[in-house]
Amino acid sequence: MSKDNHATAPAPAANFIKNIVEADLAAGKHAQRRWAGQPGTAADHAAAPLDTAKIRTRFPPEPNGYLHFGHAKSILLNFGLAEQYGGRCHLRFDDTNPEKEEQEYVDSIVDAVKWLGCSWEKEGEKNLYYASNYFDWMVEFAEYLIEAGHAYVDSQSADEMRANRGTLKEPGKDSPYRNRSAAESMDLFKRMQKGEFPDGAHILRAKIDMASPNINLRDPAIYRIRHATHHNTGDKWCVYPMYTFAHPIEDALENITHSICTLEFEDQRPFYDWLLERLAEGGKLQRPLPQQIE
Repeated sequence: MSKDNHATAPAPAANFIKNIVEADLAAGKHAQRRWAGQPGTAADHAAAPLDTAKIRTRFPPEPNGYLHFGHAKSILLNFGLAEQYGGRCHLRFDDTNPEKEEQEYVDSIVDAVKWLGCSWEKEGEKNLYYASNYFDWMVEFAEYLIEAGHAYVDSQSADEMRANRGTLKEPGKDSPYRNRSAAESMDLFKRMQKGEFPDGAHILRAKIDMASPNINLRDPAIYRIRHATHHNTGDKWCVYPMYTFAHPIEDALENITHSICTLEFEDQRPFYDWLLERLAEGGKLQRPLPQQIE
């Protein structure tokens, strides 16, 4: 209550996501993005016309189960923002975990999004995508990181990696394989792709900072061996990207401007930004880069 005994009027509701989008549009932050009509690298988009979508968002479920009520919020938020601001919303299946994903769930999710009245098709664009369709690019990018000194193949066991990771109060310890030459790591990574090693024998890690206060920056795993049949690619691959590696790359390939996530991903944002910056520096991805928002 105010001093004159009258109730103070409540402040108008704020929407921080809309505030970010509107500020970006006013500044023309994404106005120079080019769009080749489908996802692609910087080279693919370079000669294309400017993107007619003012923003691009995405709903990126993993097809490992049926959608529940909580997913409706994300669906309506992302499709609603795209509709409100003259953009596009993509439906993307984050299918990087072959052991848990099935076509049955893909079909169910498609039906559920349609049932909510949302469409990924607009003005001739059919923006339904699969992370697994980007695996060739992801391997290319992983190999670039090795060549540039930003990644290495680690041969520690899972228990050894866990022990050396450190805690929230103590820094991690460098892997004994951290200073492997790029040539040796590249050779091992290519042999991983050929299926020469069993699951868990080696893992590809980003080379960042084992003493970082953010545990997610302590040389996170980016590619692992998995001998499993994939619902979309079959038996083509026996190495698969970690979700935290795949997610930012998917956003960038698809020209996503605002990548909206739940708060559990806030600590992952520094790696999201680090990875995209390294790939943009190498000419793999066009700028401006996507922005993760929690």
